[in-house]
Amino acid sequence: MSTTTSESEQGPEGPRVPRLIRNEATTEIPVHLLFRPAEVGQAGPVGQVGSRRGTGVQPRVPRRETVVMPPVVDPELVECPARVLPGAVGVLAGGGGVAGCLVTAWWAGVLPSLARELTGLPAYAGAGLGAPQWAAFAVSGAVGLFGFGGLARGRTGCAWVLGLFGRYRGTVRRTGLMWVNPLLLRRRIDVRLRHWRSEPMPAVDAHGLALRVVVLVIWRVKDTARAALGVEDHERYLHECVEAALARLPADTEALRAKLTRSVAADVAMAGLQVFSVQPVRIEYAPEVAAVMQRRRLAALDAPLEGQA
Repeated sequence: MSTTTSESEQGPEGPRVPRLIRNEATTEIPVHLLFRPAEVGQAGPVGQVGSRRGTGVQPRVPRRETVVMPPVVDPELVECPARVLPGAVGVLAGGGGVAGCLVTAWWAGVLPSLARELTGLPAYAGAGLGAPQWAAFAVSGAVGLFGFGGLARGRTGCAWVLGLFGRYRGTVRRTGLMWVNPLLLRRRIDVRLRHWRSEPMPAVDAHGLALRVVVLVIWRVKDTARAALGVEDHERYLHECVEAALARLPADTEALRAKLTRSVAADVAMAGLQVFSVQPVRIEYAPEVAAVMQRRRLAALDAPLEGQA
């Protein structure tokens, strides 16, 4: 396509004709129209020229960088202590329920003679099983079930995450015998300091060569509510975050341990986990790369010998 610019001079018959651009695909276009400012409501960024029909000039669209949003957990999901009672309360309530059932059976006259002799209750003809007796049985049985059914044993290094109808009701970190509402759903979480040695995971070095890295992760559960309810499986989430961090960082740098620790700690913090150290314990080339590197080393060793021969 050829483009020409023509100028006209001032003639006696009329005013000066503006400079025009002519080409094979368009009609005559005044030059000043190509550089006129954008119209109102169509202003673009500085330096951007909009397209003009028939000029062949394409608009320059600015590149937009993809913004990766970090994962967000419900801000209200934070660990809080649950309300529990000492275990003695549950034992007393359960014992009272059993005693109530025995007294009601003696009252109704259905208590076996052996049980009457063991309990020391006097002989009684019995009033029969009526509505009052059945009500006393129900109340005594419910008290006994709630008393003994709510007994729980807390262990050092473990915590109970309690929930009721899908709602978080608190965390129990106490040890020893205690009484917890038996209607609450209990989920045990290990809060001890733990370590995980990974299998060989894929990584790359600064030159893009495939590596296999084995890492040792030292971590613990800091927020039991988020670890149990914020993610589906907090241990699997930790493993996948370590693998993703290895895929992002070159695995042959001196500062790999510090970078891995910071990256993984930032990724798993929202899941209630605390990472103390992520350190590689073995770094080696992938099998397909190791074979090539071995052949190169052998060739480098054989080259001086061939030169001497």
